[in-house]
Amino acid sequence: MRIDVILDARAPAAELAALARLAEAQGLGGIWVSSLNDSRDPWANLVPAAQATAHIGLGPIAVNPYDTHPLKIAAGLLTLNELAGGRARIVVGGGGEALQALGLEPRRRVRAVREAVGIIRSAASGEAVACGGEMFEAQHCRFGWATASAPPLYVAAGQPQMLRMAAGVADGIMMSDMPAAAAAGLIDTLDAALADAGKSRDDGFWTSVFTAWHVGADATAMRHEARRWLYLRGIFRPWLLAGFLEPADVERVMASRAAFARAFMAGEHRVEGVPEALLDVLVGQLTLCGTPATLDQLVDKLHRLHAAGLSSVALRLYADPAGSIRLIGERVLPALR
Repeated sequence: MRIDVILDARAPAAELAALARLAEAQGLGGIWVSSLNDSRDPWANLVPAAQATAHIGLGPIAVNPYDTHPLKIAAGLLTLNELAGGRARIVVGGGGEALQALGLEPRRRVRAVREAVGIIRSAASGEAVACGGEMFEAQHCRFGWATASAPPLYVAAGQPQMLRMAAGVADGIMMSDMPAAAAAGLIDTLDAALADAGKSRDDGFWTSVFTAWHVGADATAMRHEARRWLYLRGIFRPWLLAGFLEPADVERVMASRAAFARAFMAGEHRVEGVPEALLDVLVGQLTLCGTPATLDQLVDKLHRLHAAGLSSVALRLYADPAGSIRLIGERVLPALR
């Protein structure tokens, strides 16, 4: 199982480059940075990391075609790929709640992502781009300077329609905040769609999951950190919550969205109206949270994700990213081999 790490997109480029060097030395598969409204530009910010490393993959997650036209996404990706010697990659998604802050309303997400992937792939081919889709159009462009090997194009997918579409047009998928049991069901959907497209995961179709990593010496501090970020953990999916919560608790979580948002904005580890025990169940199901002393339990979760059909896990690091990378390289990777 390959382990990637997701780094804070707000970090300065020199810090990202140092962490990328460390991740490469520790044997990790790749580094990602989130494409956020208030982060540094992910393409420019990854250039020093590309120049400071030789083997590790790198790219932004998850870029969407609503705030940036797919042709401009292609330009950024291919530029980074050139500077990285063919090691760039990308996760294209349908946008999330951050788009609301821009006054954008994502429409027809599956269609939009499909067309975006098509335009990016056409641009990466070096041939003239001529795409007249229902959502986007791109004409009279040719990225003839893009001579590095074409970068892989992954899709952020966690619902059946997006998975089926990705099976046909993408090189892989990344789920988000998914327990092993739920992931296994979605992988079944993906496998059926891959078979319909004449493909299979055995042919190299990449499967990964975005998972938060809250591991440090102080168990209480790590649990509180994990709670503070629950608002971004995809908890407002009743079908997912039903896999490990009683119906009354599912309703409680769904009715508390505003309270979770307030807690997140305030950096608070308590959520008004939600019992702490329930918060800890969410943390336990949707994150990797613990201490070095409980690492065996966290590794077991990774084994279960692998058994569910995921070839890779992308760990979003928070406190002490350098220490986390060392711990993952020295103790987690050997335990997964």
